[in-house]
Amino acid sequence: MLPKFTSKAFLAPMSGVSNVALRLLCKELGAGLVVTEFVNIHAIIAKKDDITKFVEFSPKEKPVSIQLFGSDLKTLKEAIKIVEPHFDMIDYNMGCPSPQITEQMACSALLQKPELTRKIFQTMRKATNKPISVKIRSGVNKPNRWKIIAKIAEEEGIEMIIFHPRTVKQGYSGKADWKLIKELKQLVKIPVVGNGDIKTPEDAQRMLQETGCDYVMIGRGAMTNPFIFKQINDYLKTGKYKEISAKTKIKYFFKYLKYAEKYQSIRPANIRMQAMNFSKGCRGGKKLRGDLIPTKTVKEIKELMETFYRGL
Repeated sequence: MLPKFTSKAFLAPMSGVSNVALRLLCKELGAGLVVTEFVNIHAIIAKKDDITKFVEFSPKEKPVSIQLFGSDLKTLKEAIKIVEPHFDMIDYNMGCPSPQITEQMACSALLQKPELTRKIFQTMRKATNKPISVKIRSGVNKPNRWKIIAKIAEEEGIEMIIFHPRTVKQGYSGKADWKLIKELKQLVKIPVVGNGDIKTPEDAQRMLQETGCDYVMIGRGAMTNPFIFKQINDYLKTGKYKEISAKTKIKYFFKYLKYAEKYQSIRPANIRMQAMNFSKGCRGGKKLRGDLIPTKTVKEIKELMETFYRGL
């Protein structure tokens, strides 16, 4: 059974971005579910004695899902046993288009392997009683594989499908084909999460209305505006939402920084990138981002952001 979600808007897993600090911030701002960056099942086995330091998380994130990738069935089963006590859900990545990952017969490469995919889902279902979701794309070169994978997922007891209706070839270019989300919702009886091109609360409402999907997932839109979760929740409830001032955005960067400094896995480079993201749309933000590029330490980043904040 799926956890009880307090919102229809979820934070997408993003490599190098959706670390515990950003997840905590988005959770605080109204995300109904947050998902870790994707984790290699072989790395989990290698770090099993120190797993809570390797995959950092906080009880305040709940419900939180861990996203796994890798297709070796024995390793997958063992990895699930290691991580399941710490997370509310397990998500399986069949969406990442990176060649470095797909060459390992993982993530979106599996869209071409329905028989192996079925064995993966069967292995996962037998390994845990925790709810399982799968994140998929529409296909490799054209949108022709998602129906097969979706039906296998439903047949093998996967509780939720997260659908990014772009092909692997598209990467993050072009437009996500929301019509396919509607078709998926009509194809399966399990909950469907729509993902792709949600930049505003209006986009979220439109996706829900046009496709009939149960939930929406935001990735790149949350990188620069974690307030989008509160805005979506307010908009769905009241039909209106507040715009976020530049000063408030930067104020919340310091909250992100406070969280980030508690966790070893979050490096200065991650913090610098988030400082740049939070400055987008702010007056003087372009200059600030140029000044941030050469920074190497958290102290340097903090000083620049404090100066920028005072000038707003």
